[in-house]
Amino acid sequence: MPEPQAAHPNQFALLSQRRFAPFFWTQFLGAANDNVFKFAFTMLVTYRIGVSWMPPAMAGLVIGAVFIAPFLLFSATAGQLADKYDKAFLTRMVKNLEIVIMVLGTIGLFALHIPLLLACIFLLGLHSTLFGPVKYAYLPEHLSERELTGGNGMIEMGTFVAILLGNVIGGVLIALPEDYWLPSAKAVALTSLALAVAGRVVAHWVPATPSTASTLKINWNPVSETWRNLKLAGENVVVFRSLLGISWMWFFGAVFLSQFPSLAKEVLHGNEHVASLLLVVFSVGIGTGSLLCETLSRRHVEIGLVPVGAFGMTVFAVDLYFAARGLPAPAAPHTLATFTASWAHWRVLLDLCLLALFAGLYSVPMYALIQLRAQPTHRARIIAANNILNALFMIVSSVGVGLLLNTGLTIPEVFLVVGLLNALVATYIFLLVPEYLLRFLSWILTHLIYRFRVRGEEHIPIEGAAILVCNHVSFVDAMLLMAASPRPIRFIMDHRIFAIPVLGWLFHLAKAIPIAPQREDPAAYENAFAQANAVLADGQLLCIFPEGALTKDGELAEFKGGVMKVLATHPVPVVPLALQNLWGSFFSRIEKGAAMVKPFRRGFFTPVGLVAGPPLAAAEVSPSLLRDRVAQLLQVR
Repeated sequence: MPEPQAAHPNQFALLSQRRFAPFFWTQFLGAANDNVFKFAFTMLVTYRIGVSWMPPAMAGLVIGAVFIAPFLLFSATAGQLADKYDKAFLTRMVKNLEIVIMVLGTIGLFALHIPLLLACIFLLGLHSTLFGPVKYAYLPEHLSERELTGGNGMIEMGTFVAILLGNVIGGVLIALPEDYWLPSAKAVALTSLALAVAGRVVAHWVPATPSTASTLKINWNPVSETWRNLKLAGENVVVFRSLLGISWMWFFGAVFLSQFPSLAKEVLHGNEHVASLLLVVFSVGIGTGSLLCETLSRRHVEIGLVPVGAFGMTVFAVDLYFAARGLPAPAAPHTLATFTASWAHWRVLLDLCLLALFAGLYSVPMYALIQLRAQPTHRARIIAANNILNALFMIVSSVGVGLLLNTGLTIPEVFLVVGLLNALVATYIFLLVPEYLLRFLSWILTHLIYRFRVRGEEHIPIEGAAILVCNHVSFVDAMLLMAASPRPIRFIMDHRIFAIPVLGWLFHLAKAIPIAPQREDPAAYENAFAQANAVLADGQLLCIFPEGALTKDGELAEFKGGVMKVLATHPVPVVPLALQNLWGSFFSRIEKGAAMVKPFRRGFFTPVGLVAGPPLAAAEVSPSLLRDRVAQLLQVR
């Protein structure tokens, strides 16, 4: 079970806790080892050993394809295993497999047996395939909703740092001279074997994680099981389209990562150390963006960051095109010293870093959302479906880049095309899943317009049906409540607000329920409560503004009996909420007379608060009690 909130002041505190630290270092060592071995092998066949059936120009492509093949072949099986068995047990079994692979790899490197080494690359891909669903299904079993974004950020950061260190270590070791006391291939072999053993040792402390589907019968047919996994993911529209969004990020990232060597050599006119610098900058950007997610999301699963990330990815991909085109060629290739001496080159590095940073902001909330919304009984299989889609998108990315280059486009022009395409794809996804757009607008409202502080947020339930009741003082009350809640809210709103331009469109996107006074439109009145009952029956959150219309003076009005009507059929917990200090700001109601100027006395960054009180049992609720509780919360300081 997740530990109490007070036990983890920030994401780095997780590194001191057994439920997270052993798992983090296990996956870190595994990712580092994959890349030490893979990069060193690539350099070996590119620069040291001539292989007639794998020329140097094709080595990276062949090795990458062999590594990624198991993701397509075995992800479906891996997802089933991760749902059926204890994830700590599976972690240790995968680490045992890694040791066996590295023993074979050691034999291959000592003998310089290329087919055996290529087989080890395939087995390392299998190792990563088996561990992928375990990794992302493990986190929500041990982390609370408020820790999930930070935990995913740490894993994402750790993965890219491990990839970077693995490439650096593999490159340094394979460059050792053959007359050194430990020749290059043997140094790589012993290092990889040591990393595998270290990973298995750390995995010993990974805590037990009981099965979520112990009765599951394994389907060993990868084709039919892959289709079944995709259908499971498709049962939840938000989850499935988030899978597509993550796969698009891998498509986008693969374009840049695959072109770093050519970008460094042909466009930036640098040597191999410049290519390594590009990888370092990109990895630092991804890691920084991943870690920023927890701070920017106020330690919730905040998918409002996804549009922010998508916007930044496009902006800096496009600027990279302008920064990288037309750079003058020097007489000799740039070294690190000469490359970093030019401001034009620093602009390229800054674009790459910020592009990667925004990719981190884009991907981490999506991973956390999938973990939070997917059913625990088949969460790992949905992660497996994501791995399959990621692999397919990366393959399509490689083919697409090849086609674009063959048509005569330069590498900067390819970046421009992908950056603009990212804007189109992101817009399409956000219109298909309005929750992303709504949470983005809520995030803008609470970070750039108001200084928003939430107290008592632990009283807003993260699962199960409940009714939220709140005072109604502005046109953006619902947007602020969205920002404070860890999950979607359905609102009952005055039907007149749907006639207001922009606001009406937003509330339609949010699937708000319009309500008219019973005396004006009895059918619409009853229909609103029928929809409200359906929302609660589905286990969702429902918000009612019991005052009815917006307040005219900022004071608390009498509460009406709509809450009681809903509770009569669905006696769920009721959570009182109070919005503080919002009256008089930009979006509060403007009345004639003296109040006409009041909204303009308080500008941007007005401090606004939301206070949530302890839930009330349905049996004790009355309009007067609710009003008293909200009035008390308004006085909390």
